[in-house]
Amino acid sequence: MRLTTKGRFAVTAMIDLALRENSGPVALAAISQRQQISLSYLEQLFGKLRRHELVESTRGPGGGYSLGRKSSEITVADIIVAVDEPIDATGCGGKENCMGEDTGKCITHELWTSLNAKMIEYLDSVSLRKLVEDQLAKGVTIEEAPVKRAISTTPVVKPIRVTAPNSVFALGNAFTK
Repeated sequence: MRLTTKGRFAVTAMIDLALRENSGPVALAAISQRQQISLSYLEQLFGKLRRHELVESTRGPGGGYSLGRKSSEITVADIIVAVDEPIDATGCGGKENCMGEDTGKCITHELWTSLNAKMIEYLDSVSLRKLVEDQLAKGVTIEEAPVKRAISTTPVVKPIRVTAPNSVFALGNAFTK
């Protein structure tokens, strides 16, 4: 199995999101900055994660992403499969034509198929919650970002400047000048 950046970045971003799950929606820009992952790449990954209901999006000021289920119910296998990462060590992609179209499978096909099953079994046994607990045990700290409010709590009063005539007489006078 060759785990590409797609799978690694998706797992990394999901751990970052799960670490902050109690702080409300997390902006992708913040994950991008903390994990050094391209924002546009994260947007693509989170689109796939959202379609698989692993994350939910919240629009508007203070919006972002939050987990779609409890972190204990999301496995690494769920994340990797959601971003279309193949978990396959065979040379034929499981089609049993390793040696070519007509020759059938290679002599090591069962070995790689067995390895695939073990990898999926292992990745399915590791929950996102466990990965978060591992990070917290290592001493990772979660900074509390100040909540930015788009709407002020105190109203802004600006004087209204009227340039229109305030009566019918003033209107008539405006045309005679």
